[in-house]
Amino acid sequence: MLPVNVKKLKDNAVLPSYESREAAGADLRACIEEAVTVEPGKTSFIPTGLAMEIPVGCAGLIYARSGLSCKKGLAPANKVGVIDSDYRGEVIVALHNHGQDPQTVNPGDRIAQLVITPVLTPGFCEVAELSDTVRAGSGFGSTGSK
Repeated sequence: MLPVNVKKLKDNAVLPSYESREAAGADLRACIEEAVTVEPGKTSFIPTGLAMEIPVGCAGLIYARSGLSCKKGLAPANKVGVIDSDYRGEVIVALHNHGQDPQTVNPGDRIAQLVITPVLTPGFCEVAELSDTVRAGSGFGSTGSK
């Protein structure tokens, strides 16, 4: 198991937790004193009350919880949040309401899931030409169309 150091910034903060034995994402919970209503089309910044020490060579990726996003329309505003290994501030989830009804986030609600993953940081080399492929520059929707 890869250890991730977590600091509680508030007494009522809850450490990330895996809700099933083989879950890829650990649930993050709202560390708020009172309920927050997220209006349709709006974004609210929901604190977790946690700071983390993501291991060097890794990143923490914050994804939507499928039930929350599909049933209530609440998902991270930036689609996937990225916690760099050198960030030590509070983890905050920007929850956006994609639905048509106001949604309430209560203290302790599971608001997102955190996946710790290895990252590559390659060097970028400017070149005059790129190698050729069958696909070449064909973009959106081009694969499998022939």
